[in-house]
Amino acid sequence: MERLSAKGLSSKGPGALPADIAVPGYDRAQVTNGIVHLGIGAFHRGHMAVYVDTLLADDPHWGIIGASLRRPDTKTALEPQDGLYTVSARVGAGEDLRIIGAIREIIDASADVAPLIARMAAPEIRIFSLTVTEKGYCHDPASGALRADHPDVVADLQNPAAPRSVPGVITAALAARRAGGAGPVTVLSCDNLQGNGEIARAAITGFARRVDPALADWIAAHVTFPSTMVDRIVPATTDADRAAIAARLGVEDAWPIVTEPFHQWVIEDRFAAGRPAFDRAGAQLVADVAPFELMKLRLLNGSHSTLAYLGQLLGQEEVAQAIRDPLLGAMIPRMMADEIRPTLDVPGIDLGEYCAALVARFANPSLHHRTAQIAMDGSQKLPQRIIAPLRARIGLASPLLTLSLAGWIAYLMQCGDTIADPQAALLQTAAQGRSPAEATARVLGLTQIFGPMDDFLRDLIPQTAPHVARIIEGGPAAAIQYALKGANA
Repeated sequence: MERLSAKGLSSKGPGALPADIAVPGYDRAQVTNGIVHLGIGAFHRGHMAVYVDTLLADDPHWGIIGASLRRPDTKTALEPQDGLYTVSARVGAGEDLRIIGAIREIIDASADVAPLIARMAAPEIRIFSLTVTEKGYCHDPASGALRADHPDVVADLQNPAAPRSVPGVITAALAARRAGGAGPVTVLSCDNLQGNGEIARAAITGFARRVDPALADWIAAHVTFPSTMVDRIVPATTDADRAAIAARLGVEDAWPIVTEPFHQWVIEDRFAAGRPAFDRAGAQLVADVAPFELMKLRLLNGSHSTLAYLGQLLGQEEVAQAIRDPLLGAMIPRMMADEIRPTLDVPGIDLGEYCAALVARFANPSLHHRTAQIAMDGSQKLPQRIIAPLRARIGLASPLLTLSLAGWIAYLMQCGDTIADPQAALLQTAAQGRSPAEATARVLGLTQIFGPMDDFLRDLIPQTAPHVARIIEGGPAAAIQYALKGANA
């Protein structure tokens, strides 16, 4: 049973948590570290860390060392709490609270990366996991290869002993493991990227080969990069969330997590140095993750992006508001059923039930998931979420998917200098101050995002541009109505 400090959640001090709060069912003092996780943000703490926490009572050798690569805020919040935090799973008026104890140490690598590399080089660490968002891989979304011209990669190649990019940090840690004889390790990507394991492998081995070809060969022999599909909606925590959870706990938690009851994790079972029994916590261990990745990226993430951009244009600040909009509420299920589901074949999954569950999850009023948050980094997301299913439908009418793409382009045209995207400068130049037709052609012609112009992209431009024009000239509601009529034709 975890204890409370006088001011905040902690494993020290007098008092006990209320009886209806779930607490770790193991002695944290007996837990040893087996995982280093890069990018210890809200999603990791609401997803993978919960799976690990479930397993530590039976196998206490997989405690997590979390690392922040850019900001010290997670360490600042959780270190006084001994790494403990609350996960609130909400649906409607219901809420279940659980204290998670799987994170045993937090490293702020933004100031000094050396302690992190030293931890990663320790023999007891057998998994490097990461949630660093799509842009953290410093890769070319069109090809999947490492971007050697990425500013962080350029800096790291000049000074590989003090890296700041994710590929640079992991390569430095692998070099230290090789030098110290620490043995094999698994790099486990938990980001929303199709083939995330292969993207991680390409970025890291691509970096390593530029630093030391022999190290790249060692990585090929001693490191595995399984792909995964992760799913749980984890919005940003608000001050209102903190206050409500503190009232339930009877003590402050500086950074609780608010999420939904649903969670899913599909993992390619390819580990170099053992793994926790993730399946006992509900994960699916499979030989091929690809069908599940496509299902989630296209149905959930593609719909999320559609709700984000069209929702922003309609003034809908949250996903639950957007899906309750009569037009978007009609568009999303229709887009899923008619234009996305036919591109998928997922063993053991009833896609109709999956889609219905997604719509219910989107409508959960307890999750204040901001459309502006989802709208970030569109250049990294749209190729997988919208362009890929459109490519799978070459020759077929796709009025709703092309409207989704048009929503992004119209959003870029209208949001001035507030584009939150690693390709913001390129997107501003391509979209802003131009006609809908010109903006569409220029955005879809960005080879850094979509690859070389081909017949598919040439044909997509005239399919998308009229939607953009209707959004700009008549408003998003009229554009959605028009597209729905086309879908019904």
